[in-house]
Amino acid sequence: MKFILGKKMPMTQVWANDKVWAVTPVQAGPCVVTQVKTTATDKYSALQLAYGIRKEKNIKKPQLGHFKKAGVAPMHVREFRTEGDLAVNVGDKVTAGTFAAGDIVAVTGTSKGRGFQGVVKRYHFAGGRKSHGNKDQLRMPGSVGAKGPAHIFKGMRMGGRMGNERVTVTNLEIASVDLEKNIIYIKGALPGAAEGLLLIKGQGELAVNIAPVVEEVVAEEVVAEEVKEEAVVTEEAPVETAEAKEETVEVKEEVVAEEKKEEAQAA
Repeated sequence: MKFILGKKMPMTQVWANDKVWAVTPVQAGPCVVTQVKTTATDKYSALQLAYGIRKEKNIKKPQLGHFKKAGVAPMHVREFRTEGDLAVNVGDKVTAGTFAAGDIVAVTGTSKGRGFQGVVKRYHFAGGRKSHGNKDQLRMPGSVGAKGPAHIFKGMRMGGRMGNERVTVTNLEIASVDLEKNIIYIKGALPGAAEGLLLIKGQGELAVNIAPVVEEVVAEEVVAEEVKEEAVVTEEAPVETAEAKEETVEVKEEVVAEEKKEEAQAA
């Protein structure tokens, strides 16, 4: 079995070809293993995962000493039962990479608290009729039992506090997993309000210490070299040497001497 702790995010939608899915993103992990329980020491197998960050001054000293073994000060700590002893050590990290698209999971959370509610809203009672002598009985529960027992049986549906209970939704499918941001997109609605803590469980082998995905970044130097190769290279003008300069001077002197000879003959 694989599992992780996460934080619920507002619902959104994901397009797949010509279909659209309503999904709930979950900021899953990274979670740190703070305790490993085995059958030899604790009579059962389990892993204790820590999620979030909390100030050390707000943690009691015994708990702080327990968490220092893993080097964390978490906000939430939950224990997950395992089918057997796993090769996991204290300090290992569980990320969203342990899940994949298409996995079937069960999500547990705390439902929204609605306060004190009547039977119509709490249990969807139909209520009484509006006419034929009925008065102020539209949303009343009606009879709660016979006169013989003369008491209310346990579990009777009546008005009371609604919500704020532990709820588990099963058979949910994972639409996709963002390994870079540690976000799991789960199809459908999940229990609880946004920013609430969620426990995600699924079938499969638990993977720890998965390396994060790093995108390849092209260096600026490589880009500059490619630009230079594409640029047009201009031809450089030849540089005159000292010998070439002397030859040009001699040629000019010969031309001047011939011109003077021609002028003397003409005179």
